[in-house]
Amino acid sequence: MNPLQERLKTKPDNLLSLFFTAGYPNVDSTEAIIASAEQAGVDFLEVGMPYSDPLADGPVIQQSSSEAIANGMNIKLLFRQLEQIKGKYKIPLLLMGYLNPVLQYGTEKFLQQARDCGVSGLILPDLPIEEYRDEYQSLFKKYDLSFVFLITPHTREDRIRLIDSLSNAFIYVVSTAATTGKQQDFGQAQTEYFTKLTSMNLRSPLITGFGIHNAQTLEQAWQYLNGAICGSAFLKKLRENNHPPAAMEALMNDLGLKK
Repeated sequence: MNPLQERLKTKPDNLLSLFFTAGYPNVDSTEAIIASAEQAGVDFLEVGMPYSDPLADGPVIQQSSSEAIANGMNIKLLFRQLEQIKGKYKIPLLLMGYLNPVLQYGTEKFLQQARDCGVSGLILPDLPIEEYRDEYQSLFKKYDLSFVFLITPHTREDRIRLIDSLSNAFIYVVSTAATTGKQQDFGQAQTEYFTKLTSMNLRSPLITGFGIHNAQTLEQAWQYLNGAICGSAFLKKLRENNHPPAAMEALMNDLGLKK
């Protein structure tokens, strides 16, 4: 059982995760962000691997990815940074990004190094379910890594149940069909979607992202699902502060979680 799976087992509800882009706002910000998140009580982190063509992301994440690449961030450097701090922090880490860089790096080599750096799993939204099941699932098991699938309001029920059967961590519930970073509260469509998912009695925890930016959206997510992921709102704080502890404090204040 990897650290993420242990965290989900010991804390099944009211989970909070943050997404940040490695190498942003500065190439050496990784450890400071991880330390700040752990101190703030964040349950796990999604570390974004910057990519030159992040089509599925909104403008905030796209900008952070472009700046991270300009700062010199790449997969080898990220692994080196994570290896240097392995064991120093207990907060579980996921790597999130696109499939192509993983394939270019070498899939098994990538997974082995991720495991060796203390990473718990991956989120690769453009890896098809069937391809994961038929070609990569055994490798993820070999290196004790979780794979997180995304679902949207348009995902069919039979597809959701297939994802649930293959999941060994949580299901990432995309709250809207729009790109990331839309600053609006959840409406009736989202609450009906969340209610439908909970009525399916899935075995996997359900954690939602896209749109978590204030206390209201966080509470709405926690009301219906097991947790919430905050990405663009955190990146905006990092852009405004360029100092991870200050950005974390400002975000926690917005989320109504300031200690």
